[in-house]
Amino acid sequence: MRLSELFRLVWLNLSQNKFKVIMTSIGIVVGSATIMMVIAIGTGGKEEVAKQFKNLNAGAIDISYESESTSFSGGMGGMSGMSGGMPGGDFGGSSTRSFGGGFGGFPGMGGMGSSDRMNQENIVLSTEDMDDLQVFVPGINDATISYSTTSSVEGGELEDSATYTIAGVLSNYMEMSNMDLSIGEFLTDENDESKEKVCVLGSSVAKEIFGSAYDAYDGVVYIDARPYVVAGVLEEMGSVASGISPDTAIFIPYNTGIKYLTGSDVSPTITLVAEDVNNIDTVITNVETVLADSYPNAEFTISDAGTKMEAASASNDTLTMLLIAMAIIVFIVGGIGIMNVLFVSVKERTNEIGILKAIGCSQKDILLEFLLEASCTSMIGAILGVLLALGITPIVESFDMRVTLSVADAVISLLFGVITGTVFGFYPAYKASILIPVVALNQE
Repeated sequence: MRLSELFRLVWLNLSQNKFKVIMTSIGIVVGSATIMMVIAIGTGGKEEVAKQFKNLNAGAIDISYESESTSFSGGMGGMSGMSGGMPGGDFGGSSTRSFGGGFGGFPGMGGMGSSDRMNQENIVLSTEDMDDLQVFVPGINDATISYSTTSSVEGGELEDSATYTIAGVLSNYMEMSNMDLSIGEFLTDENDESKEKVCVLGSSVAKEIFGSAYDAYDGVVYIDARPYVVAGVLEEMGSVASGISPDTAIFIPYNTGIKYLTGSDVSPTITLVAEDVNNIDTVITNVETVLADSYPNAEFTISDAGTKMEAASASNDTLTMLLIAMAIIVFIVGGIGIMNVLFVSVKERTNEIGILKAIGCSQKDILLEFLLEASCTSMIGAILGVLLALGITPIVESFDMRVTLSVADAVISLLFGVITGTVFGFYPAYKASILIPVVALNQE
């Protein structure tokens, strides 16, 4: 039998049983939609992880100390001290509470004498500690120190004062954090040495206070009632690790903040960048040794960005694998449904199969006919599944889940559907093809 005649038979059988075809393919519809959404959500999750950590250096190591007299410490692993950056945020404390950071949080305070360094009840990491680590720990590419606090801010288009996160940083903070400027320039060493009242605004802060980055540049904001000139505005970063963003922070020179905002009530974080990301563990061990010499019996919090990235990626991969497992189960159920329907169809059409064989159709022709029916049924289900996935995408995105659809996802989903129908339809098709013509014709 010619292929065109086979397709005609398949078309006739499917068109005469439209409802049965649709009901048979429901499992494939769900499976196809699921596999497409799994791939899209997995891709979106990876993009979200990359976006969250785009301001991190994989070799970054954060070092902080937290005692009962200090608040929070964070690091370049996620600006953990900036959760209250938006106006009106709940900071759970006074406007001068400080907490550390780093590549995404903020590091520390300089100029502490040796007697202060040895005071175990009031350990404050300093620029001196940062310098010691750079000198005595091999394999360090760069280092910075920073801290963050909160303070009332006025100026621009603000009708009332608002509370923002204020970050005290050094001049190399922007480069180490992989941030970019929209306009102006970042803080300089001269600004820090002279304790100048200048600042750099995050993109969201600039828009909230001045309306735009252009209007914010060279403007004046009042932080704790003191005027600060806006030296620059950062490019929009979006959300980063821990849901915190430099978009909502105001950056000022490290020593300026010590002098005018925090005084000695600060818990900074030192951030180091290892030359070799594969040598992080060794660098951390050496850091612990150097700190133990300066602060015997003190316990510091040391974390690296690479571990945080891996943990976030592993969490996303686990979710993706669970969704894939669910999609496979749905496909199997759908395939079994197709198999059952084809078995019933073979039983119902035994006489038809006998006639086809009697007029010269070969075993191969019968096998191909039933296989094509199974494949076409699953193809219809797969197409409906892709359309279903496109339809529910806005609903999934409404739950703050990133979904990245692509043509490749749709093609993969269609292939899964067709392959499932073909595989599960093979055995019923084979059973139909081996029927003996005489027996089939006499079957009631």
